[in-house]
Amino acid sequence: MQRPHSASLTMSLAPRLRVRAFLLIALVLLALRLASSATAGAAFFLLAAYALTGRAQAIQALALSWLFSMLNPALSPEASMAALGRYAVIAGAALSVLLRTRRSRDSSGVAIHRLVLVTLLLGAGIVAHALLFSPMRDVSVLKAISWTVAFATLLSAWSGLGESARQRLERQLFAGLTAILLASLPLVASGRGYLVNGTGFQGVLAHPQTFGPTVALLAAWLGSRIVADRRPSWWLVGMFALCLVMIVLSEARTAGLGLLLGLLFAALTGRILARRKLRDYLPGLRSRRVQLAVGLGLLAVIAAGPFLGQRVGTYLAKRSGTSNVVEAYDRSRGAKVDQMWDNIREHPLRGIGFGVASDPFEMEVKRDPVLGLPTGASIEKGVVYLAVWEELGLLGLLAVLVWLWLLVRRAARAGMTPLAVGLTALFMNFGEATLFSPSGMGMLSLILLAWAATGRSSRKGHARG
Repeated sequence: MQRPHSASLTMSLAPRLRVRAFLLIALVLLALRLASSATAGAAFFLLAAYALTGRAQAIQALALSWLFSMLNPALSPEASMAALGRYAVIAGAALSVLLRTRRSRDSSGVAIHRLVLVTLLLGAGIVAHALLFSPMRDVSVLKAISWTVAFATLLSAWSGLGESARQRLERQLFAGLTAILLASLPLVASGRGYLVNGTGFQGVLAHPQTFGPTVALLAAWLGSRIVADRRPSWWLVGMFALCLVMIVLSEARTAGLGLLLGLLFAALTGRILARRKLRDYLPGLRSRRVQLAVGLGLLAVIAAGPFLGQRVGTYLAKRSGTSNVVEAYDRSRGAKVDQMWDNIREHPLRGIGFGVASDPFEMEVKRDPVLGLPTGASIEKGVVYLAVWEELGLLGLLAVLVWLWLLVRRAARAGMTPLAVGLTALFMNFGEATLFSPSGMGMLSLILLAWAATGRSSRKGHARG
């Protein structure tokens, strides 16, 4: 009679042991990342090895790879061979998932399998386009392959997890984002927290335009859970308010606008896409806690009116000398948008090449000293959807929009929280084109988009926390 009890106890302890093992490994690798330039580079390759041990581990490794790449340079040394290390992590995660892939027999598994297939087909089309039209074929092909492999791997990894493992990993990811937020708080009073421009808060991350969007994704998760839970906790409400303050301090207007539109559109359209009643989809709206929190928030806004108005004005202006959102956007992104429109008018159907700057001669391509392969070719474009038209032409834009619709529709069926997080990531790409950049800020967005798109349909209307 003791054997079944012992077996049950062992099974219940196994997840806890795996979580503790991951935390220990993550802390050791973080210590290596912070210790020196040489050990920082080694941390990426150790992550690649860790990714080989399972589906969840593959996602964890990609998330840590993003964190290691985005750390504040005032707190961490420059990592040697970081570019190659990031590619190694993607390759290790892809191999790990590939070795464990088994086609599911249920209807949900077939739908997810089709989503992976559509992503692979889209990626293959982008590679073919690069070979035909890109003036920098090796750069475009490598970017297309790395993005396709990374996102298809994430979709497959998330969909292959069991429900308990998926929920456990979800909690770990958002706990990690919470840890980034809390670890950044001591830097509010330090110059190291404003290293890039002296005014925008970047916390423990490399740039205010990294910190702001990161906190916005966390805020989308918190805010959507507040309205999707029947009795949301005060912890959710308090952390959401803290996120809003940090977004304003970061001066990342892209993050603030993306969060606002993500939550708004998820609330307005999610119920329709999910075919649910409003009271079932957003039960938190009737919660007295939420109503009390909104009331207290309005009183705080009225009490801090002059100071808050000045701070919001500074947030909107962002050193541009105007409080008009449209004019401020034009000053910060207008020249780049005009250049993209010029290329679209010149090449409306075929585009200029995937991942190529509007002016290719301005691109700085970093290459591996041994093989000469491109390891880095960063470009800066504002609106990702306009950038896709510029780079892939009209047919490429239509293909990407169809692919995005499939992601959004599946996220809506999974509930308010996955849809809000996914839409926030997509709306932020109206200001910072990171959707196709797995080696930078885009990796976090891809991880959460894949999580949102592979969520199981929930009658409760939210992802479990």
